[in-house]
Amino acid sequence: MSIYTTIQGDTWDMISYKVYGTEIYADKLIEANPEHLKTVIFDAGIKLRIPDIEIPSPETLPPWKR
Repeated sequence: MSIYTTIQGDTWDMISYKVYGTEIYADKLIEANPEHLKTVIFDAGIKLRIPDIEIPSPETLPPWKR
């Protein structure tokens, strides 16, 4: 697990895209940081826990997701 420090205007999906390369893991970020559950747009300087997620490689994805 690593730590991400927010910048002004970050949102869950933006952070997910920055750290994982896709927005679909925003729910994992929220689960790892329940104290910020109601936050939609972050202020700068908030420390968030970033869980380690095994991201499937392109070879294992179906053709329409490659």
